[in-house]
Amino acid sequence: MKYPILRFAVLLLAAVPVAPAADHPPTKPNIVFILADDLGYGDLSCYNKASKIPTPNLDRLASEGTRFTDAHAPTSVCTPTRYAILTGRYSWRSRLQRGVLGPWDKPLIAANRLTVASLLRQNGYRTACIGKWHLGWNWPTTDDQPASSRTNRLSNVDFTKPVAGGPITRGFDYYFGVDLPNYPPYCFIENEHSVGIPSVPDSGVKDLFNRPGPMVPGWKLVNILPEVTRRAVQWIEDSAKAGKPFFLYLPLTSPHYPVVPAPEFQGKSHAGDYGDYVFQTDWTVGRVLEALQRAGVAENTLVIFTSDNGPEVVEIKPGAYDRIREYQHYSMGELRGAKRDAWEGGHRVPFLARWPGRIAAGGVSDETMCHVDFMATVAAMVGAKLPDNAAEDSINVLPALLGEKHAGPARAATVHHSGNGKFAIRQGDWVLIDAPTGDDNGKSGEPQWWKDERGYAKHDQPGELFNVHDDLAERRNQFAEHPELVRELKALLEKYKRDGRSTPGEPQKNDVPLPVASGPLAE
Repeated sequence: MKYPILRFAVLLLAAVPVAPAADHPPTKPNIVFILADDLGYGDLSCYNKASKIPTPNLDRLASEGTRFTDAHAPTSVCTPTRYAILTGRYSWRSRLQRGVLGPWDKPLIAANRLTVASLLRQNGYRTACIGKWHLGWNWPTTDDQPASSRTNRLSNVDFTKPVAGGPITRGFDYYFGVDLPNYPPYCFIENEHSVGIPSVPDSGVKDLFNRPGPMVPGWKLVNILPEVTRRAVQWIEDSAKAGKPFFLYLPLTSPHYPVVPAPEFQGKSHAGDYGDYVFQTDWTVGRVLEALQRAGVAENTLVIFTSDNGPEVVEIKPGAYDRIREYQHYSMGELRGAKRDAWEGGHRVPFLARWPGRIAAGGVSDETMCHVDFMATVAAMVGAKLPDNAAEDSINVLPALLGEKHAGPARAATVHHSGNGKFAIRQGDWVLIDAPTGDDNGKSGEPQWWKDERGYAKHDQPGELFNVHDDLAERRNQFAEHPELVRELKALLEKYKRDGRSTPGEPQKNDVPLPVASGPLAE
């Protein structure tokens, strides 16, 4: 059996330009990229009519812009997705090939690597990151030893000194936020300094602080999201007066663990504390949209809202599966899987884009997109040429954002990556999971009642092949039925790994060797 779409798509990829086409003269709109944390495909009302969570501001953003139904985080966990958004490169090409950075880890983005922020700054933009960083820092210590938490729940970090290697050194003019809400140090960081000195141990409450470490006196987790929101609004208002285009990267801490909705949001959903926290996340988006309007810059601002991966099932209680039984709320919608998984629910996420006069209001697009495409798309918008050693996996999807007709898909293929490092590759309607199962949550993964409800059966194949057009819930594994397609997809995946890039250009080196293919799925 032949699959001509594969060869067509490979040819198409070579034709996709990074620079804007002649009918896309360079523009310099303001750009606001809002990244929710662990938000599921089915959490928003505009994606799931049966959602138990009101999301009026995000629904309005969808009605004023375009809703994308086939958008993907490049990895189904946190740090790798953030790396890919800011660099245009899959994180598995770096030293991080599974999992996320831990507390006190060093920077993941190389100091000499071009980022979206540095690219835009070179093109006259003010740039800011406000929110969760989780891409590493160079923490100064009092004993010249690597930074770490101690048995007394304090650390050897010298908070009187600047913290290098963070957002300010990766293209951002300004930073305010936290590394993670559940990682030490428990304090805000502004630019390169902690706001206050974390001098007391964390409270030790396991439901809130699951990683021990130092805390500033009086630290309240519930205050993080409101303060991030306030700072973002203030920065927008200040930037609107500066006479320069601006880029705000706003990685929210919600609805990630710990789930701490402020009192005024409690009880406002029908999905428990998690639903209330999503409702508060929607409120934050509303404040940002209001700030843009109030500052008179909404008409010339591209706003993107999305999530870094699918919904959580491990750290928060009740998790995504338990919420179905307790509240009849499906955070993953009709998808299979959750955060960490290689199945669609791990990485297919909401993606809303609004740019008045350029992006169609009330539009819906099924174009396959990936967060890694942000850098090439921004470069095309401002007329910047990307060097071969930057944005190696990023495709210009500006035509898709603008709703323009084109001969074929913008992406020839998209590589998916699970929390534990499993690879999958999507091309056209087909996705190949290069492992016996897309599950990466183990005992916290799919419960038996869920498998029974959805009709998921065991199989004995070395991989999984699904047609996500006909079978979005990934019930029917067609691996054994289409061996030629499996071989072609596997060969393309290995080529992408080997070449150090998945876009046209000179081959590049991965930072560390990638696992060599072996077994039934080897080339």
